[in-house]
Amino acid sequence: MNGPEIHVEFDPELLLFVPQARPTGATRTATDGVCGLGHVVESLGVPLTEVGALLVDGREVPVGHVPAAGESVTVRAVSRPQRVPGAPLRFLLDVHLGTLARRLRLLGVDTAYESTDIGDPALAARSAAERRVMLSRDRGLLRRRELWAGAFVYSTQPEEQLQYVLDRFRPELRPWSRCTACNGLLRRATKEEVADQLKSGTHRTYDVFAQCGECGRAYWKGAHHERLVAIVERALASRTGRP
Repeated sequence: MNGPEIHVEFDPELLLFVPQARPTGATRTATDGVCGLGHVVESLGVPLTEVGALLVDGREVPVGHVPAAGESVTVRAVSRPQRVPGAPLRFLLDVHLGTLARRLRLLGVDTAYESTDIGDPALAARSAAERRVMLSRDRGLLRRRELWAGAFVYSTQPEEQLQYVLDRFRPELRPWSRCTACNGLLRRATKEEVADQLKSGTHRTYDVFAQCGECGRAYWKGAHHERLVAIVERALASRTGRP
């Protein structure tokens, strides 16, 4: 781009995407005098899924605003909690976020997940077809125009990833209501209904079971239950502001 030069300042959260702006939080860039401000921001490295308000000389403008020479642009991060209009809040996670998918399902959040790499076009198409928010650490995927909505997952640590999604979107939590394997809804089940999935010791020890209405997987309060309870309690405590 060899057109009008503008000054662009970024919210601190967005500096991850703009190395050239990190020392001061701002950078200068040339534009082509034709493309909208959204295109300019993306060309600097920031997916529009991460952009909230765009301000030009202190006034808010749309992403299609064509910047003029000398304008001062402020790029805000998305506000929280982020509202996604037009569909129930539900998510789609890519192949790298399997642990996060299981934890969201544990909390009862509608979470689709691709356990194999089906490619960015197919993921974006599924996001659009099912109106799911795409969660990913792939910036290229989040720049695809056909996405319904998306968000960059900043951390590589599952606990931090979960807290980030809960803080950013504040989804309704219904712990223990979804299958962590397939996202199906759970129902109460008798021991006889799930007997074929139980080892003899489990059959003798436990009497309360749930079963997925989609894949048929059985659940009970087994060896990992305390760890799962801790995950749920931390999530609920963060929602209510308790320590």
